[in-house]
Amino acid sequence: QVQLVESGGGLVQAGGSLRLSCAVSGSIFSISAMGWYRQAPGKQRELVATVTYRGGRTNYAESVKGRFTISRDTAKNTWNLQMNSLNPEDTGVYYCNVAATSNYWGKGTLVTVSS
Repeated sequence: QVQLVESGGGLVQAGGSLRLSCAVSGSIFSISAMGWYRQAPGKQRELVATVTYRGGRTNYAESVKGRFTISRDTAKNTWNLQMNSLNPEDTGVYYCNVAATSNYWGKGTLVTVSS
């Protein structure tokens, strides 16, 4: 059974940093990309950043470009999201995702940025 487990969320002041990590247990085949999505209160889930499994090509939401960095370790099937210069609009539940023949999701980790 495949499980994705996020870690690293928490409460931080505006301007601060957090690092999220996601680990996969179980086997997933034909992975095309790994990513992070977030859902703010009362809003739909949105893409934050993705990285392709082969080649490491990254894609970011406009709102996080220059502040967030996604990285992956394909040998360990883990990936991270370094978040700098956080602002209150970054508050939400952050979900890690694997895009393969199916989509896999973690349960989410809460990030709260206070002003």
